[in-house]
This record gives sequence, C-alpha cells and structure tokens, in this order.
Amino acid sequence: MEATHQVIILRPFFANVGKRLVKTPKVYFTDVGTLCFLAGLRDPEHAASGPMGGAIFETAVVTEIFKTTISRSIEPQMYFWRTSAGMEVDIVVESGHGLIPIEVKLSSTPKPAMAQGIKAFRGDLGEDFGDRAAEGYVIHTGDIRLPLGPGVTALPFVGL
Repeated sequence: MEATHQVIILRPFFANVGKRLVKTPKVYFTDVGTLCFLAGLRDPEHAASGPMGGAIFETAVVTEIFKTTISRSIEPQMYFWRTSAGMEVDIVVESGHGLIPIEVKLSSTPKPAMAQGIKAFRGDLGEDFGDRAAEGYVIHTGDIRLPLGPGVTALPFVGL
C-alpha cells in the first residue's frame, strides 16, 4: 500500500540511538475520505468534532506535506519524534534547511503551550546535531499566523 501511495508511513526520527525513544512507525491513509469511511464516519461535522478529529486533521496535514513535496519532484523525508516520556512532534521534515518540526493541533486558537514538543525536540536535537533544527511550526484550523516563541510559528492549515 505504501508503494502505491495509498498509505504514508512515518518512521521515527532519533538523533541518538541510545536514547529512549518510541520506535514504532505511524501509518496514515493518503485519502482522508477513505479513512473516514473505514472508521464509519459519514458526517463531516462528526468527523471533525468527534474523538478522531485530531487524528483526521493530522492525516490531512501529513498528506498535504507529502503531496506538495512529491509535486516538486522531491522524495519526501518525513518522520515523527516521540520520547518514552511522552514528548512528541507529529511531523519532522528533513529538508535542505535542516529538520523542520511540525505540530498539528485541531484548534483555531494557537497557544504557546502547543509548541512544547517542538521546544523539547530542538533541545534534544541540539545535543546531537547542533544547528540542524530549523524553525518549527504549529499547524492549526484557525486563520491567523502567530509567533508562539523563539523559532516557532503558528500557521493556519488553509494557508499551506
């Protein structure tokens, strides 16, 4: 299914093999409609506001990043980062600019606390990779672009 682009598999990013990180991959359908159908969600409002709303939105963001990268004839280098203690970054994109940490939040009002995983990732990466951590982003459902702290910006999904 991955070879035919029906699913996207994000493998974990880990800078230091000795650290305790979660190493199980995450699987995303490339078609959010198929995901909702298989989950039994037939109503868009229920899909967005129900218990799977965050996962569905994260799937949409992962898919858009993947499609954008592929359309530029670039092989996507996408990962996720999660520690055994629960700190997480939903998507880590490896680019010519470094490693771009991205959090996805099903919220229209971004807050600085939403960037905690990105800050932890950048701190962890600093120990092993120095300056390879690029600016991080929190993708949200609202319509404003907003700085959330040093090196972290909230971006609306509609602007991607």
